[in-house]
Amino acid sequence: MAPPGPAGAQPTSAEPLSRSIFRKFLLMLCSLLTSLYIAYCLAERCQPLSSPVVGSEGAAAPGRGALAGRPSELARWPAGARRKRLLRLQPWRWRRPPAPPSEADGEEAAWEEESPGLPGGPGGSGAGSSVAESPPGTLALLLDEGDKQLPQAIIIGVKKGGTRALLEFLRVHPDVRAVGAEPHFFDRSYHKGLAWYRGDRFPRVLQGSFSAPKSPSYFVTREAPARISAMSKDTKLIVVVRDPVTRAISDYTQTLSKRPDIPTFESLTFRNRTTGLIDTSWSAIQIGLYAKHLEHWLGHFPLRQLLFVSGERLIRDPAGELGRVQDFLGLKRIITDKHFYFNKTKGFPCLKKAEGSSKPHCLGKTKGRTHPEIDPEVVQRLRDFYRPFNLKFYQMTGHDFGWDG
Repeated sequence: MAPPGPAGAQPTSAEPLSRSIFRKFLLMLCSLLTSLYIAYCLAERCQPLSSPVVGSEGAAAPGRGALAGRPSELARWPAGARRKRLLRLQPWRWRRPPAPPSEADGEEAAWEEESPGLPGGPGGSGAGSSVAESPPGTLALLLDEGDKQLPQAIIIGVKKGGTRALLEFLRVHPDVRAVGAEPHFFDRSYHKGLAWYRGDRFPRVLQGSFSAPKSPSYFVTREAPARISAMSKDTKLIVVVRDPVTRAISDYTQTLSKRPDIPTFESLTFRNRTTGLIDTSWSAIQIGLYAKHLEHWLGHFPLRQLLFVSGERLIRDPAGELGRVQDFLGLKRIITDKHFYFNKTKGFPCLKKAEGSSKPHCLGKTKGRTHPEIDPEVVQRLRDFYRPFNLKFYQMTGHDFGWDG
């Protein structure tokens, strides 16, 4: 039998019990706080934001929420160091299906992911699952840091020129955040006002970063130049152009894939084939009159605020064209040859590593469709028709795109 303790001493058997209860209490408290934080994120913070954009908006909101103490701490860092630090705090990416294609511009958002060592890797077939990377933003964006700005630059056209490829390539740049779905504000939704446009159309951007949307229908919309100028006369505009004859055939091919019962390309091209009169009311033909559309834009913007990207060179030399785009936007030349490889099967350049991924990515299966056989005489008549418009476009832009060689 143990010797009795000092008079008045408390039993010691209760002490381990108290520590056990305390540990259980702490565990329950941590679990509760973790559950509340996860619920808070799902309800208010962790919704996926749109990916890199050429066009952005707004005013910064103060950081708040469970991690509200960190933004003020990070705000004391130099802008460049803070941006790099925040990017390091973002080791994940949300994944969601690509936005549905727009009927107006017909640019599918499909983007294929390829696995190294499988068909579709460098030199492979390009087959893969169609997915789109959509980053949720850095920790700062989750905490409402960064600005919601109106677009500093917009890819305004043209349909079937290569705007989707340009936007996806630009996503690689760490200082560019791009809108996935096309807002179509300046052609279809202008009546909703700039507050709506600024709302959830664009992601937040950190100081020194860029946001940029694309809507290929803007270039041919008569009201778009005045509307964009009213928003900001300093907006930079990017136009991806392509041989208008090839562009028209590609436009028709896309429509044919959706509506197999449409008339032939030859019958739609002419008002009267006997006289050879081209039907310029057909949108596939009308879009290629680049000089006429450009006149409307030059009435509101100086030529120096427009960059014309060659759709042909975007395929042959994507790094070269992206270099010009980065210079135009005032961005550091980060996207270079090392980011691309040419997929011979698809006939398009692909990214070795797409934004937010460690795997090769190619444009989706809807890109690079096989064009139908077109009567060579009709093709030649179209080339003759477009020649004077092309020459005027060369003069207006100061650049010969070589479509008449």
